This record gives sequence, C-alpha cells and structure tokens, in this order.
Amino acid sequence: MSVTTTASARHRRGLHARHARRLPRAVARTIGIVTTAVIAFTGAGVAAAYADMSAAITVSDVDELLGDDRPEIPEPVDPTDPYAGRAVTMLVMGTDYRGGTNGDMFGGGEEFHADTTMVVYIAADRSWVEVVSIPRDSLVNIPACPRTDGSVAPAVRNAMFNDAFQRGGGPGRDKTSAAACTIRTVESLTGLRITDHAIIQMNGIIDVVDALGGVNVDLPEAVRGNRHVILDLPAGEQTLDGWQSINFLRARGGRGMGLEMGSDLARIERQQFFVDAAMREVLDQNLVTNVPSLYRVVQRSLAALSVNPDLSSPAALAGLAFSLRDINPENLIFTQLPIATAPRDPNRVVWTSAAAPIWARIAAGDPPPELFVSPVEEGADTGDGNSEEVDAE
Repeated sequence: MSVTTTASARHRRGLHARHARRLPRAVARTIGIVTTAVIAFTGAGVAAAYADMSAAITVSDVDELLGDDRPEIPEPVDPTDPYAGRAVTMLVMGTDYRGGTNGDMFGGGEEFHADTTMVVYIAADRSWVEVVSIPRDSLVNIPACPRTDGSVAPAVRNAMFNDAFQRGGGPGRDKTSAAACTIRTVESLTGLRITDHAIIQMNGIIDVVDALGGVNVDLPEAVRGNRHVILDLPAGEQTLDGWQSINFLRARGGRGMGLEMGSDLARIERQQFFVDAAMREVLDQNLVTNVPSLYRVVQRSLAALSVNPDLSSPAALAGLAFSLRDINPENLIFTQLPIATAPRDPNRVVWTSAAAPIWARIAAGDPPPELFVSPVEEGADTGDGNSEEVDAE
C-alpha cells in the first residue's frame, strides 16, 4: 500500500469532503467566543472572572527540557500580545491518559499516549492555517528526552510515533515531559521549530458537550462500537451527550461511518464530522447573548487544556483567536502526510520521501499549493475593465 494524499483530498473523500469545508466557516463565525468571554465580565466582576479562567488552564512549560540549541523565536512586536505579527507553529496532542477523572470515567489502564497529534501552522499575516496530522502508527526515530525529574529517556529507533509521549512521560506519567519528548521528536523529524503546544484530555470533551446541553448530529448510518467502546447510535438526527460524544470520537472499531476499516484516517473523518456539528451547536445557541452559559462553556474548554506559558493567558488566547477573525474559510488547509506500509509490519506506516518537501515548505513559511485564490469582488476596478483573480502571492 502506498498513500500520497494532499490537501486537495478533502474535496474528494466522503464525510471529510462534506464537512471539513463547513468547519472553517463555523470557526470563523465563532472566533470571538473566547474574546467575548474575557470582555463580557465588565465592572467589578472582571478580575475575578479573568482569574477564574486563568486558574482553569494547566501550564506545561517545556522550555528547559528542549535545550538552548533551537532557533530563537522573534520578540513580539506588541508586548501585550505575544502572537502579534509572527507565525505560530503549534503542536496539538490529544491524550488517552487514564489518570484522575479520566480513570474514573474510562476505567484504569496503562494508556499514556498522544493518541492524536497535529501540527498547526498559522501564517504570520493570518492569511492561512495549515493542519498536518501525524499518523500515530508511523515508525520513526525518537531522540533522547530529558524529563522534569532529572532522568533521561534514551533514544530509540524504529518506534511508533505515539510512543514518544509515553517515553517522555516516564514512570510518573508527567505530561510536561511527555509533551517535550513529542516536540523533540517532531522537530527532529521535520526541521520545524514548534513555538507552542497544547495537550487535550478526553474528559474535557465530556464537560464541554454537557455544558452545551449536547450536540445535535445527523448520522448518515447507524454507528456501533466494538467491545472496547460503548456506542450504539441509530442513523438520523439525534442529540449526543458528553459520554456518547467522547465514545464517538474514540471509537476505532465496529460498524458504521468507517469503523469497519479500523483506521486512524477514518476516525479523523468522524472527528471532523463531530467538530463541525459542535461548532454549529455553539452558533445555534447564540452563546454570546447568554453570558452565564458562555462563561460555563469557555471555562470547561480551558479546563481540558495543558499549554505552554504564553497560551495559558486567556487574553493571549483571545488575541490569537481574534487575529484569525478575517481568514478566508477556504484557507484552512488539511494536509495528510504521504505514507506507505512499513516494509516489515503491515500494521505500521512509514513516511515517504514526499513528506520532506511538505515540512521544508512549512518551515520556510510558504503557503500550501492548494491555497485558495480569492477573486476580486464583482465590480472592482482592475485597471482594464475586467474582473481578475488576485495573485496568490
């Protein structure tokens, strides 16, 4: 098997094609949610609300574990906004960690992996965002990784990519060490400089969905999970609660909506289907006019995150979100890495040589080849009386 899928594939593939194109528009329309949450609490309550939101975020400072030999990040042009005027290369890790309330909800277990990992590149001028998912079953070389307790996870060759999170976390399952090792691995494989990161916990999804009162979906077919996931949903319109939602997102085997395939690619499509529905739920409820509900949803969203210090400020998060308010919805590009079946293991994949140019382009800050070219507005004066497309550059 050899797969060489690019961003254009999202316009050709089933559920992904139907829902991924609506997702950016939903994101663009809801981009003011966090900003509104910050500024809505005016008067005497603003300091308390801001402190409450700040306390909800877990800070994961990985800088000391990554060393001093990485390229410097330019100083912010606006000291009050660390993201103003510069590109952001963020690593987003979704973990299956069973500790704390996750263990109470999903049962005990040894799971401690980055079950989903995405590189999210946000252009400095905020004209496009590119998302590259890294298959968890990729065979890669993981470098030596220092941990917060002073120990070092030794380097290993030909290991599953999502093992980096577990190896970094060590016996104590430290999330900061786990994130640092995953970042070191991604940087060594890609040549990118990761500027920010976020770890998302499973139980946070339940809290957010329940705070919304559920998410309405219209399933094209019945979806039933295997014995590892409690999931039995009929086809058609229905409202998923938090527990049903997390199982819909976690499922890897069963029947319906690609579960028969048992692949991460099919699961990514289901996740995008759900995120699109959740975004529409936020819009339908018009949360910006209901401050208590808005505050509850935002607070529970923040509680699901562990992030680097810059992102731990609600004001910084709001500023970054607000800077994306005018992005063309077509300029959120999903790029899948070119992969092939591993030579010695049909259940694992390796990156093909076509992956290197993708990472080099992102490192250089160049737009993806599929970047949407916006036409000049109808009636605009182009100098020759004709309507032309704006040059991609």
